[in-house]
Amino acid sequence: MEPAPGEPWLPDLCRLGRLAIMLGVAELVVCIIALAPASDADWTAARFASASAFALWLSLTVSVVLCVSRRPLSRLRPWMGGTAAVLGAALISATGAALVHAVDNGLALGLVPDTVRLHRFVGGSAAIATLIVSVVLRYLYAVDGWQKQVRASARAEADALQARIKPHFLFNSMNTIAGLVRRDADVAERAVLDLSDLFRAALGAGEGDSTLAEEVELAERYLSIEQLRLGERLQVRWRGRHDSLPWQLRLPRLVLQPLVENAVLHGISRLPAGGTIDIELAVRPDGLHISVHNPAPPPRERDMAAEDLPTPGRGGSGHAQRSIAHRLAYAFGPKARVHGHWHEGYYLAELRVPL
Repeated sequence: MEPAPGEPWLPDLCRLGRLAIMLGVAELVVCIIALAPASDADWTAARFASASAFALWLSLTVSVVLCVSRRPLSRLRPWMGGTAAVLGAALISATGAALVHAVDNGLALGLVPDTVRLHRFVGGSAAIATLIVSVVLRYLYAVDGWQKQVRASARAEADALQARIKPHFLFNSMNTIAGLVRRDADVAERAVLDLSDLFRAALGAGEGDSTLAEEVELAERYLSIEQLRLGERLQVRWRGRHDSLPWQLRLPRLVLQPLVENAVLHGISRLPAGGTIDIELAVRPDGLHISVHNPAPPPRERDMAAEDLPTPGRGGSGHAQRSIAHRLAYAFGPKARVHGHWHEGYYLAELRVPL
């Protein structure tokens, strides 16, 4: 994936995790050389310690230089900048090896074996540094590209939800408001304001994060509009709404409203008598739990009814839950969970976010 304009493409070695990768690979190479059966000298503990210190010192120096020069190198084409980074690492390693060899000979420290000549020590150090930097930069470049694709996929999922909320809900809401204009102008005005706030939030679905408080408010506005359309058939019961919750917890946008929308469209609105949607918010040892529990027809009947929807929302609850799960996994990792199931006339959708 091509980097965004102005965004450095060279992997960022200023981050501790990536610096640890560079140092770890350098130490691994020392271990491989020490264990090689063709080694020309016995590896004592002192020699292994000095070789490790030398390798880690060179790796740290190269990493710092590449960190500082990341933006200048990223202004070049990738093949030119990558070549310059590798050659710079080789030059630093060769210079450092020459200094260490000279100091060791001058002070007779015996850190470098007598059989290892200057040209071999310098050339070998530069060659190994070239291989290490080439492999690590290529690996991190691939990881960065994968992460950008994941971010783009998460953004696309949010955009899909943003598009999904518009058609059928907008048509139903406008019809409801049109029927209220002459009968109850105040209620119609309040519904227009709620609809405006709801779509303002939906338009920002792919732009930045939301908070738990904002997600709850968005769901409330959606439900208030649907209650105008469904009347007494739609009842809502909040549990834990007034408890001490992490209201400023950062969440991807549109993670609660789609679950509530599914409860209305594929549950309450399909039942002649309607029903009550129970929404529970709770903090438990493994994180924040949000559940949406509602009466619903059996899965086959619900899916067949959904085929009649003249909108992109016909994908049912599975699409919305997969989208939410994908975006939560990107934001919080594998500890985030979203799942749902139907049992004895009720559908339960649960969302868990680690704190």
